[in-house]
Amino acid sequence: MTEHPDFSQTAPFEVAQPQRQTVPFVFNSPHSGSTYPQRFLDMARLDPHAIRRSEDCFVDDLFAGVTALGAPFLKANFPRAYLDVNREPWELDPRMFTTSLPPYANTRSARVAGGLGTIPRLVGEGQEIYAAKLPLEEAVGRIEGVYKPYHDRLRSLIGATHKAFGVAVLIDCHSMPATIRLPDTRIRPDFIIGDRFGMSCRADLSEAAIGHLASRGYMVAHNKPYAGGFITEHYGRPARGIHALQVEINRSLYMDEERLVPNDGYDQLRRDLHELAASLIDLFAPPAELPVAAE
Repeated sequence: MTEHPDFSQTAPFEVAQPQRQTVPFVFNSPHSGSTYPQRFLDMARLDPHAIRRSEDCFVDDLFAGVTALGAPFLKANFPRAYLDVNREPWELDPRMFTTSLPPYANTRSARVAGGLGTIPRLVGEGQEIYAAKLPLEEAVGRIEGVYKPYHDRLRSLIGATHKAFGVAVLIDCHSMPATIRLPDTRIRPDFIIGDRFGMSCRADLSEAAIGHLASRGYMVAHNKPYAGGFITEHYGRPARGIHALQVEINRSLYMDEERLVPNDGYDQLRRDLHELAASLIDLFAPPAELPVAAE
């Protein structure tokens, strides 16, 4: 991958690889990046702490044990506030730029309207990121130089897994603010399992995730309010043997959202997520060979 000028000191993303991939799973953490390029911070009107409000803090570490289970793990180093790869490549807000957007840009999505396009306008509770409008070249550089290589790598991991095992399962790992409530209720879920309302993976994968977490005492919701973003929708093709599942974790389970540091629940959650990954992998384990019948 060509070096991007904003990431000359560190790679914009990386893959943690097992010694040998032994399971048909790929894990992905697209929003946990915490490397904020100085050039990006110079454009922002927010201080370095406030701009981290949309970061899925520590999710890459919480799931780090999956490589020991035999699965590769793709994780972003770039922050979500800089670029959101869980969007279409050109899901852009025309109000953010000094010149007109290309005709193929999707400027009318609900995510763009909410300030959360490919180049986000907002973080946290509606805080504007930038002090001034951006040149269009800024978006083009991030999309061509980071977004597309990221998806090329994710696509390659899924494709190689599918070729090797005849099936591939993508687990897309996220966290959500503690303020999230289920629609029309005051219920705060600990987890939300998203499968695009059954379109992105086979039903028993979602059921296994929900059942496992519920058995550990967690309050688990399904698809509402998060059914899975662009990654889950784009890569999940269950009819072709490619399954994608999104896991959203309530941040209050493992961190102090104000200070952005782990809390006392961190280590237990890390163990529970390792057990969750192992239980989902077991679902796709090949059947044990039957004993050969005597002649």
